[in-house]
Amino acid sequence: MTALRIAVAGTGFIGRVHARSAWLAGATLAGVAASSAASAERAAAELGAEQAFASAEDLAEADGVDVVHVCTPNHLHEPLALKALSAGKHVILEKPVALDGAGATRIAEAAAAAGRIVAVPFAYRFHSMVREARARVAAGELGRVRLVHGTYLQDWLLTPDDTNWRVDATQGGPSRAFADIGSHWCDLVEFVSGCRITRVLARTATTVDSRPAGERRSFSPVAGQPDAAPAEPDRIPVATEDVALVLLETDGGAPGSVVVSQVSAGRKNRLWFEVDGEHASVTFDQEAPETLLVGRREGTTALARDAAQLAPDAARLSRLPAGHAQGYQDCFDQFVADAYAAMAGAAPDGLPLVADGVRAARITDAVMASARTGTWTDVVA
Repeated sequence: MTALRIAVAGTGFIGRVHARSAWLAGATLAGVAASSAASAERAAAELGAEQAFASAEDLAEADGVDVVHVCTPNHLHEPLALKALSAGKHVILEKPVALDGAGATRIAEAAAAAGRIVAVPFAYRFHSMVREARARVAAGELGRVRLVHGTYLQDWLLTPDDTNWRVDATQGGPSRAFADIGSHWCDLVEFVSGCRITRVLARTATTVDSRPAGERRSFSPVAGQPDAAPAEPDRIPVATEDVALVLLETDGGAPGSVVVSQVSAGRKNRLWFEVDGEHASVTFDQEAPETLLVGRREGTTALARDAAQLAPDAARLSRLPAGHAQGYQDCFDQFVADAYAAMAGAAPDGLPLVADGVRAARITDAVMASARTGTWTDVVA
């Protein structure tokens, strides 16, 4: 098969993750676009891209590109995805795929009309032990699911001097913490448990009411790139949430809850969930991804990642021998490889596609509506 020619719009932390995974999957990096022409030139040199595009819009429509990776601020996701699909390209689209469910639906409709794949990086699905948890639920080992619960906690916006483009609702959208990371938790729990969230009761909080204007600190500063703005920058009011507390109900009757925060000191990327069934439970912690806790009345077992002991789908993703830790980058590598396989006509199990992005956007819409009204709110099916 001829190597795919891909282009990456957005060259911050996540854009560079995309570029690395694309290279490992055998793709050719045809070009990049960044926030400015100068930034694109620097990124092209650093990443080995053939071309630095003057704009993300030019990249999305360029000849000689098979796949567009959209890694820009959120408000550009929908227009760039639509441009790329209109130009006949496949898309790997960062989440949230759009600022609301309506925008996400427009992308899904455009993808169907174009006959192109839109893959969405819910990469935590590609942890071996997540797949093992899913397999055990599907096999009936837990029995009927009675409860789903967990947290997704970070601290990168802890102080009043921390800021990022995501803080600005015009770039990041009306939801920040929940759209950015709560969506990952919901996708993962639905994926593992087989239960779909049907309605939510939410409360959100903005704990820091103003932050410096501009990009003072990113989620994960990239080596060699400045992350500090000039001293005493102008401050802007913050309208997006730092914290979301959500009660939820599912179509299987199981209730649940999740706490989402970007201001929890000491928590770097603590995505944690538990699925409790009538016979057993499974618990996964993304910061300790080499084990899955399997709980029973008589005790709890810490199951280690060992391909010889795992379900086939989990074993497929166990790419290193037991005891040799795998992590987030390994998940992302496999996500991109599976996405490219789908673009070539395969149907990899568990690949998150645009329908999953639409689902996440609609759950986020419901959470934000519930937070405004203080009432239970249905998730649009």
